[in-house]
Amino acid sequence: MMDNRKQYEEQGYVIYRHVLDDALMREAQEHVLHLMKLRPDLPPEKFEHVLFPDDPFFVRLTGDERLLDIVESYIGPDIALFGAHYFCKMPYTGQAVLWHQDGSYWPLDPMEVVTLWLAVDESTRENGCLRVIPRSHKLALQTMGASTGVPNVLDSEIDPSFVNEAEAVDIELNPGDVEVHHPNIIHGSEANRSPKRRCGLAIRYISTRTRILWDKWPTFVLRGEAVPGVNAYLDRPSYVEGKHMSFRGAERWAQRKEFRP
Repeated sequence: MMDNRKQYEEQGYVIYRHVLDDALMREAQEHVLHLMKLRPDLPPEKFEHVLFPDDPFFVRLTGDERLLDIVESYIGPDIALFGAHYFCKMPYTGQAVLWHQDGSYWPLDPMEVVTLWLAVDESTRENGCLRVIPRSHKLALQTMGASTGVPNVLDSEIDPSFVNEAEAVDIELNPGDVEVHHPNIIHGSEANRSPKRRCGLAIRYISTRTRILWDKWPTFVLRGEAVPGVNAYLDRPSYVEGKHMSFRGAERWAQRKEFRP
């Protein structure tokens, strides 16, 4: 963990291989298909956590102990889910994510947050993998400007003068691999012009010391303890057969008998 933490501090990102097992990643792929059927009105790039707070598998996946073990090494043992976003780029049509800093969008005080980018599908240069500018996390957070000249997921980007694309690193991942990055690092991804889908789940974890400045923001405590008076947290959703996607261990969620996934 020390070597990973050192790279994170020096470069702003680090990669962990083979974090989650193949069976769970197949369930995550099924979850994306489930969401596509549930919300056919939305492009798959727009599947954000605010759409499904009553989704046991979503909380089970983002609260996996193997992910939380990584998170704890960056922000400590009291961990809450701030948000998550499936960036699911369909073949040939999946949109780009222009260069940006995550923290510029987030109303967090203090900014004790880390992003884990979980590869749901194989992520390659050809299908629009995540790209980062190493060491750019040392730049202060900038205001993101509107950008609609080309189709893109966020409709915004950082001032191009802050970006040296010659320094960009392509983050190629297999399902179950995880990339961790700093809220200030400049990153993005190209459009998917390949015949292969590219889906990743960007999960944003905060310390429970961090206050969310948006009202009624759906969030869960995933490990440790909440700090009284800081945020309001939701109860974990119960699994209801026929309503929710089935997954391994769903029966333990039927009555919320266990706090842990």
